[in-house]
Amino acid sequence: MLKQRIQDDMKASMKGGDKPRLGVIRLLMAAIKQREVDERIELDDTQILVVLDKMVKQRRDSITQYEQAGRTELAEQEAFEITILQDYLPTALTEQEITDMIKEAIQSTGAESIRDMGKVMGQLKPKMQGRADMGAVSGLIKQQLSS
Repeated sequence: MLKQRIQDDMKASMKGGDKPRLGVIRLLMAAIKQREVDERIELDDTQILVVLDKMVKQRRDSITQYEQAGRTELAEQEAFEITILQDYLPTALTEQEITDMIKEAIQSTGAESIRDMGKVMGQLKPKMQGRADMGAVSGLIKQQLSS
C-alpha cells in the first residue's frame, strides 16, 4: 500500500514537472528496489518504513556534517529531502507518548538494569519504527534503567 502511494506520487511529480520532489522519490524507490533485489523479497509497509527511517537518519547525519563544514546549500538540500521522506512516515510520537511506552515496556519485560536494555528495545522498536528517533529512545531507556 505504501509502495503504491510512493509510485503514484512519482507519477504525479512527473506529470506536474516537480523535478526536486521527483528526484527524492526516485532515490526512495531505488533504495526500496535495491533492498528487494538484495534480499529477493517484496517489501511490505513495515520494511519500507525501515528504509525510510534509515534514509532520514542518513540525511540528518549529513546535515550535521555539512553545517560543520559551512556548506549550507548542501545542508538545505538534505533538509528538503527529509521533508519529502517524512511525508511517507507515520506521525511522530510526542515525548510523553515515548516516555509512557518506555515505562510500559520496562514493566512488561521486567527489566531492572542496563543489561536488560535489549529486551526493552526489542519490544519498542516495532511499535516506534519510523515514529521516533531510536537513538534518542535508547538514551531515554538507559536513563530509566540506571535510576
